[in-house]
Amino acid sequence: MNEDDFCLSKSKIAIVGLGLMGGSLALALKGKCAALYGTDPHRAALELACRQNIVDLADDDPVNLLPEADLVILAAPVPAILTLLEQLPMFTSNPCIVMDLGSTKKLIVESMSRLPERFDPIGGHPICGKEKLSLANAERTLYSAAPFLLTPLGRTTPRALSAARQIIEAVGAKAAILDAAEHDRILAATSHLPFLLSSALALATPKDAASIIGPGFKSTSRLAETPSSMMLGVLGSNREDVLEALHRFRASLDEIESALASGDDIQLQNLLNHSSSQYAELLAAR
Repeated sequence: MNEDDFCLSKSKIAIVGLGLMGGSLALALKGKCAALYGTDPHRAALELACRQNIVDLADDDPVNLLPEADLVILAAPVPAILTLLEQLPMFTSNPCIVMDLGSTKKLIVESMSRLPERFDPIGGHPICGKEKLSLANAERTLYSAAPFLLTPLGRTTPRALSAARQIIEAVGAKAAILDAAEHDRILAATSHLPFLLSSALALATPKDAASIIGPGFKSTSRLAETPSSMMLGVLGSNREDVLEALHRFRASLDEIESALASGDDIQLQNLLNHSSSQYAELLAAR
C-alpha cells in the first residue's frame, strides 16, 4: 500500500472517547468522511452524541463499531489509551490505522509498537483544549490553527502518515513531526509544568483575596481548574521530564527570591528583563 490508498472522504472513522477532544474532533470531521462512529463508556455522552447528530453511530462497546472502521482514533486520558491499546486486538480483527490524541507519547508509542501487524499505528497530540472537559464543552473549531504533533513509529507506513495528515487538514490544524521522547521533554515544560504552577498558585493564594482577584491571577491560575483525573495520568506517564522541568523552574524562582530577599534591585531587574525577552523570543519562534 502507498499513501494514496487512504482517502478520508471514502473512509470510516471510529473515535474512542467522546469527551472534549474526541467530541470536538467528531464535530470537525462530520460530513468529511464516509461514516463517523463514536464509542464511550458514559451513557450521557452517547445520548448527547446521538441527540445532536455528532456521529453516525454510537455505542458503549467498541466491539460493535471498531471492526467497521478504516481508522481508529483513541481520544481518552493517557492511562485509558494504554489500556485500549492492550484491548484493541480483542475489539477488532480487521486491519486498520490506529491514531491517538494522548498528551504524552513515549509510553503510548511503546505500547503501539506491540500491536499485531494488522494495525498501522501513529501517535498524535493536538496542542489545544480547555479546562472544562466533556462532550458538552466540545467545539467544532477547537483544533483550528492549532499545532498537531505526530510521533510516527518505525513501523508507521506512508499510508498511516497520509491519513493522519488528512485528518489534521480536515480539522484545520497544523501538522508537525516530533520524536516521542522529544515531545515529552518539551511538553513537560510547556504544558505539564504550567498546570502544576497554576495549581501551586491556587493553593498559595489566601481565600480572603477572592473578592479582589483580577485578570492577572485568573490568566495565570486558570489551568488549576483542569480535572485532576485527567492530569494524574499525564504527570505519571511523564514523571522524569516533569520533575526536570520543576527543578529548572525552582532554580529560576530561587534566583528571583534571592534577589528580592537581599534587596538587590539590579539583579532582580536583570532577571525580570531577561524573562521578558525570553518570553518574547519564545512567542516569536512559534
